[in-house]
Amino acid sequence: MKLTFWGAAQTVTGSMHQLDADGRRYLLDCGMYQGHRKQAEDRNRHFPFPPRSVGAVILSHAHIDHSGNLPLLVKNGFSGPIYGTPATIDLAHAMLLDAAHIQEKDVEFLNKRHHHGEPPIAPLFSIEDAEHTLPLFQPVPYYEPKQLSAGLTCRYYDAGHILGSATVMFESDSRLLFSGDVGRPNMPIIRNPDPPPATDYLIMESTYGGRFHEEMGSVKDKLADIVRRTAGRGGKLIVPAFAVGRSQQLVLLLHELSNEGRVPKIPMFLDSPLAVDITTVFRNHPECFNEETLRYVNAGDDPFGFKLLTLVHEAAESKKLNDLHVPCVIISPSGMCEAGRILHHLRNNIEDPRNTILITGFQAENTLGRKLVEKWPEVKIFGEPMRVRAEVKSLQALSAHADQRELLAWMKPLVGTVKKVFLVHGEFDGATALQAAIQKEYGVETVLPGWGQSFELS
Repeated sequence: MKLTFWGAAQTVTGSMHQLDADGRRYLLDCGMYQGHRKQAEDRNRHFPFPPRSVGAVILSHAHIDHSGNLPLLVKNGFSGPIYGTPATIDLAHAMLLDAAHIQEKDVEFLNKRHHHGEPPIAPLFSIEDAEHTLPLFQPVPYYEPKQLSAGLTCRYYDAGHILGSATVMFESDSRLLFSGDVGRPNMPIIRNPDPPPATDYLIMESTYGGRFHEEMGSVKDKLADIVRRTAGRGGKLIVPAFAVGRSQQLVLLLHELSNEGRVPKIPMFLDSPLAVDITTVFRNHPECFNEETLRYVNAGDDPFGFKLLTLVHEAAESKKLNDLHVPCVIISPSGMCEAGRILHHLRNNIEDPRNTILITGFQAENTLGRKLVEKWPEVKIFGEPMRVRAEVKSLQALSAHADQRELLAWMKPLVGTVKKVFLVHGEFDGATALQAAIQKEYGVETVLPGWGQSFELS
Protein backbone atom coordinates (compact mmCIF):
# COMPACT_ATOMS: atom_id res chain seq x y z
CA MET A 1 0.00 0.00 0.00
CA LYS A 2 1.12 3.51 -0.80
CA LEU A 3 -0.29 6.69 0.76
CA THR A 4 -0.13 10.17 -0.77
CA PHE A 5 -1.51 13.19 1.07
CA TRP A 6 -3.19 15.88 -1.03
CA GLY A 7 -5.73 17.61 1.18
CA ALA A 8 -5.86 18.53 4.87
CA ALA A 9 -2.07 18.13 4.99
CA GLN A 10 -0.84 20.66 7.58
CA THR A 11 -4.15 22.45 7.22
CA VAL A 12 -7.73 21.77 8.31
CA THR A 13 -9.82 21.81 5.16
CA GLY A 14 -10.02 19.89 1.89
CA SER A 15 -9.55 16.36 3.26
CA MET A 16 -8.25 14.10 0.45
CA HIS A 17 -5.78 11.23 0.76
CA GLN A 18 -4.74 8.89 -2.05
CA LEU A 19 -4.34 5.17 -1.38
CA ASP A 20 -2.73 2.96 -4.03
CA ALA A 21 -3.31 -0.69 -3.18
CA ASP A 22 -3.74 -3.99 -5.01
CA GLY A 23 -3.16 -2.31 -8.38
CA ARG A 24 -5.92 0.30 -7.95
CA ARG A 25 -6.19 3.91 -6.79
CA TYR A 26 -8.61 5.07 -4.09
CA LEU A 27 -9.43 8.41 -2.52
CA LEU A 28 -10.12 8.69 1.18
CA ASP A 29 -12.49 11.68 1.14
CA CYS A 30 -12.70 14.36 -1.54
CA GLY A 31 -13.28 17.57 0.37
CA MET A 32 -13.56 21.21 -0.59
CA TYR A 33 -10.67 23.44 0.45
CA GLN A 34 -11.68 26.65 2.25
CA GLY A 35 -9.50 29.69 2.93
CA HIS A 36 -8.05 32.51 0.81
CA ARG A 37 -10.44 32.69 -2.15
CA LYS A 38 -7.78 32.59 -4.88
CA GLN A 39 -5.88 29.74 -3.22
CA ALA A 40 -9.10 27.82 -2.56
CA GLU A 41 -10.20 28.32 -6.15
CA ASP A 42 -6.92 26.89 -7.46
CA ARG A 43 -6.81 23.95 -5.01
CA ASN A 44 -10.41 22.98 -5.66
CA ARG A 45 -10.38 23.29 -9.45
CA HIS A 46 -7.14 21.42 -10.16
CA PHE A 47 -6.71 17.81 -9.05
CA PRO A 48 -3.09 16.63 -8.70
CA PHE A 49 -3.96 13.31 -10.43
CA PRO A 50 -6.24 12.34 -13.33
CA PRO A 51 -9.74 11.91 -11.84
CA ARG A 52 -10.35 9.07 -14.29
CA SER A 53 -7.52 7.13 -12.60
CA VAL A 54 -9.46 6.85 -9.32
CA GLY A 55 -11.23 3.53 -8.86
CA ALA A 56 -13.42 4.47 -5.89
CA VAL A 57 -13.90 7.09 -3.18
CA ILE A 58 -14.28 6.00 0.45
CA LEU A 59 -16.07 8.78 2.31
CA SER A 60 -15.63 9.15 6.06
CA HIS A 61 -18.54 11.56 6.48
CA ALA A 62 -20.60 14.19 4.72
CA HIS A 63 -19.11 17.50 5.87
CA ILE A 64 -18.26 19.66 2.86
CA ASP A 65 -14.55 19.78 3.72
CA HIS A 66 -14.62 15.98 3.29
CA SER A 67 -17.16 15.52 0.46
CA GLY A 68 -17.60 18.89 -1.23
CA ASN A 69 -15.33 18.39 -4.26
CA LEU A 70 -16.97 15.14 -5.38
CA PRO A 71 -19.07 16.86 -8.12
CA LEU A 72 -15.92 18.43 -9.57
CA LEU A 73 -14.17 15.03 -9.49
CA VAL A 74 -17.12 13.58 -11.44
CA LYS A 75 -17.20 16.58 -13.79
CA ASN A 76 -13.54 15.84 -14.62
CA GLY A 77 -14.06 12.18 -15.47
CA PHE A 78 -14.43 10.08 -12.30
CA SER A 79 -17.19 7.48 -12.67
CA GLY A 80 -16.49 4.91 -9.95
CA PRO A 81 -18.41 4.13 -6.75
CA ILE A 82 -18.50 6.49 -3.76
CA TYR A 83 -18.87 4.51 -0.54
CA GLY A 84 -20.39 5.87 2.68
CA THR A 85 -22.67 4.83 5.51
CA PRO A 86 -26.43 5.11 4.76
CA ALA A 87 -26.76 8.27 6.89
CA THR A 88 -23.67 9.82 5.25
CA ILE A 89 -25.14 9.23 1.80
CA ASP A 90 -28.48 10.81 2.73
CA LEU A 91 -26.66 13.82 4.17
CA ALA A 92 -24.33 14.12 1.18
CA HIS A 93 -27.25 14.09 -1.27
CA ALA A 94 -28.73 17.16 0.41
CA MET A 95 -25.39 18.88 1.04
CA LEU A 96 -23.90 18.60 -2.44
CA LEU A 97 -27.06 19.89 -4.12
CA ASP A 98 -27.13 22.76 -1.64
CA ALA A 99 -23.42 23.52 -2.17
CA ALA A 100 -24.00 23.73 -5.91
CA HIS A 101 -27.04 25.98 -5.43
CA ILE A 102 -25.13 28.31 -3.08
CA GLN A 103 -22.20 28.53 -5.49
CA GLU A 104 -24.48 29.39 -8.39
CA LYS A 105 -26.32 32.05 -6.37
CA ASP A 106 -23.17 33.57 -4.84
CA VAL A 107 -21.50 33.74 -8.25
CA GLU A 108 -24.62 35.36 -9.70
CA PHE A 109 -24.54 37.96 -6.90
CA LEU A 110 -20.81 38.65 -7.34
CA ASN A 111 -21.07 38.89 -11.12
CA LYS A 112 -23.72 41.60 -10.76
CA ARG A 113 -21.18 43.63 -8.78
CA HIS A 114 -18.34 43.11 -11.26
CA HIS A 115 -16.92 46.15 -12.98
CA HIS A 116 -17.61 46.45 -16.68
CA GLY A 117 -15.12 44.45 -18.74
CA GLU A 118 -14.10 42.00 -15.99
CA PRO A 119 -14.53 38.32 -16.92
CA PRO A 120 -17.49 36.64 -15.20
CA ILE A 121 -16.87 34.24 -12.31
CA ALA A 122 -17.92 30.60 -12.81
CA PRO A 123 -18.99 28.26 -9.99
CA LEU A 124 -16.78 25.28 -9.19
CA PHE A 125 -19.63 22.99 -10.16
CA SER A 126 -23.30 23.26 -11.03
CA ILE A 127 -26.45 21.63 -9.72
CA GLU A 128 -26.30 19.42 -12.80
CA ASP A 129 -22.79 18.27 -11.83
CA ALA A 130 -24.04 17.45 -8.32
CA GLU A 131 -26.98 15.52 -9.76
CA HIS A 132 -24.57 13.44 -11.88
CA THR A 133 -22.66 12.56 -8.70
CA LEU A 134 -25.56 11.23 -6.62
CA PRO A 135 -26.11 7.91 -8.50
CA LEU A 136 -22.50 6.91 -7.75
CA PHE A 137 -23.09 6.64 -3.98
CA GLN A 138 -23.23 3.11 -2.57
CA PRO A 139 -24.18 2.44 1.08
CA VAL A 140 -21.92 0.45 3.39
CA PRO A 141 -23.39 -0.16 6.87
CA TYR A 142 -21.25 0.03 9.98
CA TYR A 143 -19.17 -3.07 10.78
CA GLU A 144 -19.89 -4.93 7.50
CA PRO A 145 -16.75 -5.67 5.43
CA LYS A 146 -16.68 -4.22 1.91
CA GLN A 147 -14.50 -5.95 -0.68
CA LEU A 148 -12.84 -3.18 -2.69
CA SER A 149 -10.67 -5.57 -4.72
CA ALA A 150 -9.44 -9.16 -4.47
CA GLY A 151 -6.78 -8.13 -1.96
CA LEU A 152 -8.31 -5.13 -0.18
CA THR A 153 -11.29 -4.74 2.16
CA CYS A 154 -12.61 -1.85 4.21
CA ARG A 155 -14.90 -1.69 7.23
CA TYR A 156 -16.70 1.27 8.86
CA TYR A 157 -16.75 2.00 12.59
CA ASP A 158 -18.72 4.79 14.29
CA ALA A 159 -16.52 7.91 14.62
CA GLY A 160 -19.07 9.74 16.81
CA HIS A 161 -18.42 13.03 14.97
CA ILE A 162 -21.67 13.69 13.07
CA LEU A 163 -24.59 11.54 11.97
CA GLY A 164 -23.18 8.62 9.96
CA SER A 165 -19.52 9.57 10.44
CA ALA A 166 -17.04 6.74 10.24
CA THR A 167 -13.54 5.60 11.03
CA VAL A 168 -12.39 3.30 8.20
CA MET A 169 -10.21 0.21 8.46
CA PHE A 170 -8.41 -0.94 5.30
CA GLU A 171 -6.95 -4.46 5.31
CA SER A 172 -4.53 -5.91 2.79
CA ASP A 173 -1.02 -7.14 3.55
CA SER A 174 -1.01 -4.32 6.10
CA ARG A 175 -3.76 -2.65 8.10
CA LEU A 176 -4.43 1.06 7.70
CA LEU A 177 -6.92 2.93 9.88
CA PHE A 178 -8.29 6.29 8.73
CA SER A 179 -9.84 8.08 11.71
CA GLY A 180 -11.97 10.49 9.68
CA ASP A 181 -12.95 13.19 12.16
CA VAL A 182 -13.02 11.79 15.70
CA GLY A 183 -15.95 12.84 17.83
CA ARG A 184 -16.23 13.37 21.55
CA PRO A 185 -17.87 11.25 24.23
CA ASN A 186 -21.20 12.30 25.76
CA MET A 187 -22.19 14.79 23.07
CA PRO A 188 -25.82 15.60 22.17
CA ILE A 189 -27.76 13.40 19.72
CA ILE A 190 -25.24 10.82 18.46
CA ARG A 191 -23.41 7.85 19.95
CA ASN A 192 -19.91 7.92 21.38
CA PRO A 193 -16.97 7.05 19.08
CA ASP A 194 -16.23 3.33 18.80
CA PRO A 195 -12.88 2.16 20.21
CA PRO A 196 -10.50 1.82 17.24
CA PRO A 197 -9.54 -1.66 16.04
CA ALA A 198 -5.89 -2.72 16.08
CA THR A 199 -3.91 -1.41 13.12
CA ASP A 200 -0.39 -1.10 11.69
CA TYR A 201 -0.77 2.49 10.45
CA LEU A 202 -3.05 5.31 11.52
CA ILE A 203 -4.16 8.47 9.70
CA MET A 204 -5.58 10.67 12.47
CA GLU A 205 -7.13 14.12 12.49
CA SER A 206 -5.58 16.84 14.67
CA THR A 207 -8.02 19.76 14.44
CA TYR A 208 -7.85 20.43 18.19
CA GLY A 209 -4.52 18.69 18.71
CA GLY A 210 -3.13 21.59 20.72
CA ARG A 211 -6.28 22.54 22.63
CA PHE A 212 -8.50 21.36 25.46
CA HIS A 213 -12.27 21.84 25.39
CA GLU A 214 -14.23 23.25 28.27
CA GLU A 215 -16.53 20.79 30.00
CA MET A 216 -19.84 20.08 28.29
CA GLY A 217 -21.73 20.71 31.52
CA SER A 218 -21.20 24.47 31.23
CA VAL A 219 -22.49 24.76 27.65
CA LYS A 220 -26.19 25.07 28.46
CA ASP A 221 -25.48 27.63 31.18
CA LYS A 222 -23.38 29.76 28.81
CA LEU A 223 -25.89 29.48 25.96
CA ALA A 224 -28.75 30.46 28.26
CA ASP A 225 -26.78 33.46 29.53
CA ILE A 226 -25.95 34.66 25.99
CA VAL A 227 -29.59 34.37 24.88
CA ARG A 228 -30.84 36.24 27.97
CA ARG A 229 -28.27 39.06 27.72
CA THR A 230 -28.80 39.61 24.00
CA ALA A 231 -32.59 39.62 24.35
CA GLY A 232 -32.30 41.93 27.35
CA ARG A 233 -30.69 44.65 25.27
CA GLY A 234 -33.18 44.15 22.42
CA GLY A 235 -30.73 42.46 20.09
CA LYS A 236 -30.56 39.51 17.76
CA LEU A 237 -28.41 36.45 18.40
CA ILE A 238 -26.82 35.47 15.07
CA VAL A 239 -25.35 31.97 15.09
CA PRO A 240 -23.24 30.77 12.15
CA ALA A 241 -23.52 26.99 12.43
CA PHE A 242 -22.73 23.98 10.32
CA ALA A 243 -25.93 22.66 8.77
CA VAL A 244 -25.01 19.13 9.77
CA GLY A 245 -24.70 18.37 13.45
CA ARG A 246 -24.14 21.80 14.98
CA SER A 247 -27.51 23.22 13.92
CA GLN A 248 -29.32 20.17 15.31
CA GLN A 249 -27.29 20.31 18.55
CA LEU A 250 -28.22 23.95 19.07
CA VAL A 251 -31.89 23.29 18.35
CA LEU A 252 -31.93 20.44 20.88
CA LEU A 253 -30.19 22.57 23.54
CA LEU A 254 -32.56 25.51 22.96
CA HIS A 255 -35.46 23.05 23.12
CA GLU A 256 -34.25 21.87 26.53
CA LEU A 257 -33.62 25.44 27.80
CA SER A 258 -37.09 26.48 26.65
CA ASN A 259 -38.70 23.50 28.40
CA GLU A 260 -36.76 24.41 31.56
CA GLY A 261 -37.84 28.07 31.36
CA ARG A 262 -34.22 29.27 31.30
CA VAL A 263 -34.47 31.46 28.18
CA PRO A 264 -37.04 34.13 27.31
CA LYS A 265 -39.84 33.18 24.95
CA ILE A 266 -38.44 34.92 21.86
CA PRO A 267 -38.73 33.77 18.24
CA MET A 268 -36.03 31.36 17.08
CA PHE A 269 -35.26 30.53 13.46
CA LEU A 270 -33.30 27.80 11.74
CA ASP A 271 -32.67 29.64 8.48
CA SER A 272 -31.30 27.31 5.87
CA PRO A 273 -32.96 25.02 3.33
CA LEU A 274 -30.05 22.65 3.88
CA ALA A 275 -30.31 22.61 7.69
CA VAL A 276 -34.06 22.04 7.41
CA ASP A 277 -33.53 19.15 4.98
CA ILE A 278 -30.68 17.77 7.11
CA THR A 279 -32.94 17.81 10.17
CA THR A 280 -35.31 15.54 8.23
CA VAL A 281 -32.38 13.21 7.50
CA PHE A 282 -31.59 13.14 11.23
CA ARG A 283 -35.17 12.12 11.98
CA ASN A 284 -34.82 9.27 9.47
CA HIS A 285 -31.72 7.76 11.10
CA PRO A 286 -32.50 7.01 14.77
CA GLU A 287 -30.06 4.07 14.53
CA CYS A 288 -27.32 6.70 15.02
CA PHE A 289 -28.89 8.31 18.11
CA ASN A 290 -27.63 8.03 21.67
CA GLU A 291 -29.92 6.89 24.49
CA GLU A 292 -30.90 10.43 25.55
CA THR A 293 -32.14 11.38 22.07
CA LEU A 294 -33.90 8.03 21.66
CA ARG A 295 -35.89 8.81 24.81
CA TYR A 296 -37.39 11.84 23.01
CA VAL A 297 -38.27 9.65 20.04
CA ASN A 298 -39.71 6.82 22.14
CA ALA A 299 -41.84 9.32 24.06
CA GLY A 300 -43.32 10.58 20.79
CA ASP A 301 -41.56 13.96 21.05
CA ASP A 302 -39.57 15.63 18.28
CA PRO A 303 -36.06 16.47 19.57
CA PHE A 304 -35.54 18.87 16.66
CA GLY A 305 -38.69 20.95 16.87
CA PHE A 306 -40.55 23.07 19.48
CA LYS A 307 -43.12 25.84 19.39
CA LEU A 308 -40.68 28.79 19.55
CA LEU A 309 -38.73 27.48 16.57
CA THR A 310 -39.53 28.30 12.93
CA LEU A 311 -37.83 26.39 10.13
CA VAL A 312 -37.08 28.79 7.26
CA HIS A 313 -36.78 27.21 3.83
CA GLU A 314 -37.65 29.88 1.27
CA ALA A 315 -35.34 32.80 0.47
CA ALA A 316 -38.23 35.28 0.70
CA GLU A 317 -38.90 34.22 4.29
CA SER A 318 -35.20 34.55 5.09
CA LYS A 319 -35.13 38.13 3.77
CA LYS A 320 -38.08 39.04 6.03
CA LEU A 321 -35.84 38.33 9.05
CA ASN A 322 -33.86 41.46 8.13
CA ASP A 323 -36.99 43.52 8.86
CA LEU A 324 -37.62 41.83 12.20
CA HIS A 325 -36.86 44.40 14.93
CA VAL A 326 -37.45 42.29 18.03
CA PRO A 327 -35.09 40.04 20.01
CA CYS A 328 -34.68 36.69 18.29
CA VAL A 329 -32.24 33.84 17.57
CA ILE A 330 -31.16 33.12 13.99
CA ILE A 331 -29.15 29.96 13.31
CA SER A 332 -27.81 29.81 9.77
CA PRO A 333 -24.95 28.08 7.88
CA SER A 334 -22.19 28.19 6.84
CA GLY A 335 -20.33 27.47 10.05
CA MET A 336 -17.18 29.34 8.95
CA CYS A 337 -19.19 32.30 7.53
CA GLU A 338 -17.88 31.69 4.02
CA ALA A 339 -21.10 31.26 2.04
CA GLY A 340 -24.87 31.13 2.22
CA ARG A 341 -27.53 33.08 4.08
CA ILE A 342 -25.37 33.72 7.14
CA LEU A 343 -23.41 36.29 5.12
CA HIS A 344 -26.58 38.31 4.56
CA HIS A 345 -27.51 38.10 8.25
CA LEU A 346 -24.03 39.23 9.26
CA ARG A 347 -24.11 42.05 6.73
CA ASN A 348 -27.37 43.31 8.22
CA ASN A 349 -26.51 42.86 11.90
CA ILE A 350 -22.75 43.05 12.46
CA GLU A 351 -22.68 46.83 12.97
CA ASP A 352 -25.38 46.92 15.68
CA PRO A 353 -23.93 46.70 19.23
CA ARG A 354 -27.19 45.28 20.60
CA ASN A 355 -26.60 42.08 18.62
CA THR A 356 -24.43 39.07 19.40
CA ILE A 357 -22.58 36.82 16.96
CA LEU A 358 -22.07 33.40 18.51
CA ILE A 359 -19.30 31.21 17.04
CA THR A 360 -19.80 27.53 17.92
CA GLY A 361 -17.12 25.61 16.02
CA PHE A 362 -13.61 25.56 14.62
CA GLN A 363 -12.81 28.38 12.19
CA ALA A 364 -10.14 27.68 9.58
CA GLU A 365 -7.41 30.21 8.84
CA ASN A 366 -8.38 33.12 6.58
CA THR A 367 -12.14 32.50 6.90
CA LEU A 368 -14.52 35.26 7.97
CA GLY A 369 -15.41 33.21 11.05
CA ARG A 370 -11.74 33.10 12.11
CA LYS A 371 -11.47 36.90 11.76
CA LEU A 372 -14.52 37.32 13.99
CA VAL A 373 -13.07 34.98 16.63
CA GLU A 374 -9.80 36.93 16.49
CA LYS A 375 -11.80 40.15 17.11
CA TRP A 376 -10.89 41.97 13.91
CA PRO A 377 -12.42 45.46 14.22
CA GLU A 378 -13.38 45.48 10.55
CA VAL A 379 -14.14 42.64 8.10
CA LYS A 380 -15.24 42.41 4.50
CA ILE A 381 -18.62 40.89 3.63
CA PHE A 382 -19.38 40.56 -0.08
CA GLY A 383 -16.29 42.69 -0.64
CA GLU A 384 -17.56 45.61 1.48
CA PRO A 385 -15.71 46.66 4.68
CA MET A 386 -17.93 46.56 7.76
CA ARG A 387 -17.25 47.55 11.36
CA VAL A 388 -17.70 44.74 13.91
CA ARG A 389 -19.83 46.47 16.54
CA ALA A 390 -21.88 43.43 17.55
CA GLU A 391 -20.61 41.43 20.51
CA VAL A 392 -18.73 38.30 19.40
CA LYS A 393 -18.88 35.27 21.69
CA SER A 394 -17.48 31.76 21.29
CA LEU A 395 -18.88 28.47 22.55
CA GLN A 396 -16.26 25.85 21.67
CA ALA A 397 -17.43 23.06 23.95
CA LEU A 398 -19.97 22.09 21.30
CA SER A 399 -17.14 21.19 18.93
CA ALA A 400 -17.67 17.80 17.35
CA HIS A 401 -13.88 17.27 17.20
CA ALA A 402 -12.01 15.50 19.98
CA ASP A 403 -9.40 17.66 21.73
CA GLN A 404 -5.84 16.58 22.55
CA ARG A 405 -6.82 14.69 25.70
CA GLU A 406 -9.70 12.93 23.92
CA LEU A 407 -7.61 12.04 20.86
CA LEU A 408 -4.92 10.49 23.07
CA ALA A 409 -7.57 8.48 24.91
CA TRP A 410 -9.20 7.38 21.65
CA MET A 411 -5.95 6.04 20.15
CA LYS A 412 -4.72 4.37 23.35
CA PRO A 413 -6.05 0.87 22.36
CA LEU A 414 -3.76 1.01 19.30
CA VAL A 415 -0.57 1.33 21.30
CA GLY A 416 1.41 -1.87 20.85
CA THR A 417 0.31 -2.52 17.26
CA VAL A 418 0.51 0.83 15.45
CA LYS A 419 3.89 1.45 13.77
CA LYS A 420 3.34 5.00 12.54
CA VAL A 421 0.79 7.78 12.93
CA PHE A 422 0.11 10.34 10.19
CA LEU A 423 -1.46 13.52 11.54
CA VAL A 424 -3.77 15.39 9.15
CA HIS A 425 -6.65 17.87 9.28
CA GLY A 426 -4.91 20.29 11.62
CA GLU A 427 -3.06 23.56 11.46
CA PHE A 428 0.68 23.23 11.97
CA ASP A 429 0.83 24.39 15.60
CA GLY A 430 -1.99 22.12 16.74
CA ALA A 431 -0.66 19.12 14.84
CA THR A 432 2.88 19.55 16.20
CA ALA A 433 1.52 19.81 19.75
CA LEU A 434 -0.36 16.53 19.28
CA GLN A 435 2.69 14.95 17.63
CA ALA A 436 4.80 15.78 20.69
CA ALA A 437 2.10 14.49 23.06
CA ILE A 438 1.76 11.15 21.20
CA GLN A 439 5.51 10.59 21.11
CA LYS A 440 5.88 11.48 24.79
CA GLU A 441 2.85 9.50 25.98
CA TYR A 442 3.11 6.42 23.76
CA GLY A 443 6.50 6.52 22.02
CA VAL A 444 4.90 5.98 18.60
CA GLU A 445 6.53 7.49 15.49
CA THR A 446 4.31 10.37 14.40
CA VAL A 447 4.68 12.46 11.25
CA LEU A 448 3.00 15.50 9.73
CA PRO A 449 2.82 14.76 5.99
CA GLY A 450 3.07 17.69 3.60
CA TRP A 451 1.06 18.30 0.46
CA GLY A 452 1.93 15.62 -2.12
CA GLN A 453 4.13 13.60 0.24
CA SER A 454 4.01 9.81 -0.22
CA PHE A 455 4.72 6.87 2.10
CA GLU A 456 5.10 3.15 1.39
CA LEU A 457 3.28 1.00 3.97
CA SER A 458 4.99 -2.36 4.38
